Amino acid sequence: MNPMTNVKNVLKLSERELTGNSKNSWHDQYKDSAWIFVGGLPYDLTEGDIICVFSQYGEIVNINLVRDKATGKSKGYAFICYEDQRSTILAVDNLNGIKILGRTLRVDHCEQYRAPNADMTKIDELTASIRSGGCAPVVATAPLIPKTEIKQEKEPKEKKKKKEKKSKKKKKKKCKSSSSDSSSD
Repeated sequence: MNPMTNVKNVLKLSERELTGNSKNSWHDQYKDSAWIFVGGLPYDLTEGDIICVFSQYGEIVNINLVRDKATGKSKGYAFICYEDQRSTILAVDNLNGIKILGRTLRVDHCEQYRAPNADMTKIDELTASIRSGGCAPVVATAPLIPKTEIKQEKEPKEKKKKKEKKSKKKKKKKCKSSSSDSSSD
């Protein structure tokens, strides 16, 4: 089927759902998969570019931009996995049919997609570590400090600053008054 026909069919499904009084969504059929298919991508886009566009609807945990094995160039389609399945609904409803760099995207659910198991012997150590551990920064958890302790620590500092400002103003006044007294003599 023509890719533009697919885009129009998905848009029609969404419109019917909005106008009808049905209790079930056509998205419910894909409730067990957090993967989406994205077709019609410009060949110049990288994984990072695609993540920038699609991460506005949820946290992306995996992306497979399909590339030509011989040349390494993008084939123009990708599979994206979101952390939460609800993000796939948002992405399909909002990004299907949009134009990026003059090309119309087709965004649809994937019911049974599985990420390819890469041969770990053919990749370098850095890529293997990223695939096994992910590339998100590790956030260290800090111990919680009760609010009462925080306020007690801040108050003396603020009082010291106020006292220092007052003493500086007094010094300036003294300097001005003494200089004005000496100039009047």
